[in-house]
Amino acid sequence: MPAPLAPDPQNFAQQYDRYSAMLFRLCLLYLKNTADAEDAVQEAFVRLYARAPQFRDEAHERRWLCRVAVNLCKNMLRTRARHPTAPLEEAMTAAAPPPEQAVLEQVLALPEAYRPAVVLHYYEGYSVEETARILQLRPGAVKMRLLRARAALRLELEQEDEAVPRVGKGRRS
Repeated sequence: MPAPLAPDPQNFAQQYDRYSAMLFRLCLLYLKNTADAEDAVQEAFVRLYARAPQFRDEAHERRWLCRVAVNLCKNMLRTRARHPTAPLEEAMTAAAPPPEQAVLEQVLALPEAYRPAVVLHYYEGYSVEETARILQLRPGAVKMRLLRARAALRLELEQEDEAVPRVGKGRRS
């Protein structure tokens, strides 16, 4: 049996450049802590480098990294009692540029079960089937989470819209 090839540092740097921001956003949504999210991303890349798996294509490589990152986040959440968390404001400012911050705040306010599906499907562009594989759910469950998340966001937007006073509407004095 031939010895496995040593990991290629050039390829690894390209993989890091290609996937690190996406993995950071995903981990940050799970962990809500910048330092823990950075640790999870780093560990995902350590596993990629140490194991040097062979991928069929770029999509397979991306799914593998997402699955590893999600599993790492779940493991970190199980042991979170030992670690203090950062304020939610820090997570929001680190995850998105200012124009997207309002939308991100609303996504972060969604129930925990909906957030990963929303991020993977709408932010990262995965299909429902791919999102289901990454989250280890049935496609129907992912569709239902997306449906409920959209309904919750729509309700929130309608409530905010009602709270904003309208200029030029209503009775004149």
